[in-house]
Amino acid sequence: MIRIFKFIEKYFFAIMLVAIIVSLTYPNSFNWVLSKYNGINILNLLLSLVLFTMGTTLKLNNFLDVFKSPKEIIVGISAQYVIMPIIAFALASIFSLDLALTVGLILVGTVPGGTASDVITFLAKGDVALSVSLTAISTLLSPILTPIITLLIIGNHIPFNPTEMFISIIQIVIIPIVIGLLLNYKFPNFCEKLKDYLPALSSIVICLIVAGVVGANKQAIFTSSGIIIVVIILQYFLAMLLGFAAGYLVGMKKKHMVTIAIEIAFQNSGLSTSLAKTHFPNLAQATVPGALYSVWQNFAGSILAYLFRRYFTD
Repeated sequence: MIRIFKFIEKYFFAIMLVAIIVSLTYPNSFNWVLSKYNGINILNLLLSLVLFTMGTTLKLNNFLDVFKSPKEIIVGISAQYVIMPIIAFALASIFSLDLALTVGLILVGTVPGGTASDVITFLAKGDVALSVSLTAISTLLSPILTPIITLLIIGNHIPFNPTEMFISIIQIVIIPIVIGLLLNYKFPNFCEKLKDYLPALSSIVICLIVAGVVGANKQAIFTSSGIIIVVIILQYFLAMLLGFAAGYLVGMKKKHMVTIAIEIAFQNSGLSTSLAKTHFPNLAQATVPGALYSVWQNFAGSILAYLFRRYFTD
């Protein structure tokens, strides 16, 4: 059984591509991902499951490490919530994206870092402990910073309730992480055994989320994909470049620079998709940037991890 889970974990991107192909060929096959069951939003439920698995891998030290590496943590978190939103807003303006895609791109820029950054940092020989701490702390801050920054950027263009977004992030993100964290605190040996299975489970859930969004927006993706794909790629690489620049300017070591760059570029795109669907239901295409970003960051990240390991961090 464990071999199957390791296979899924290892070939996550290939499985995601298969799911996307199926969703584009049979768009209705993943409609259930964006539906509700007994009033419960299935997309939010799936995302909460991913965040729960993240919580089971965390320890209190991941949050206390801010006092051990204050410079790296402060630079990383500041860059996460300053650089990414600015990049998103600038690209949306330069490419004159329509309102729905603009909202989706902004949300990709204002959500916290994604758990995939920790894996890519490990593969790139960066500072994994720093990456885990940055992901944990940026996630903990997200209920406050994500709604506020989103409001500052798009509040004049489309009304939404930042308080409701705050509550959503608490429900979708913070509560599952806290439950996972408590489980790890109370039953560390059990959670250690779960580590062999949970990454694959998270991978499957992320594939389902991406496939659901892609299938539901098949027509929109084909009609606007040229522009939005270019924007997504630019957003990713600009985040990497500016992450390196931020680390270099404050005199970080190479492995810390790599870690900061990866952490900024890897977003919790599943959360951006969920927030788009929940808080901007009249803008169906707002879910598209998050889904496409998830695909791109995993594809490009695996390649960049090899390049960093080979030419930069050794």
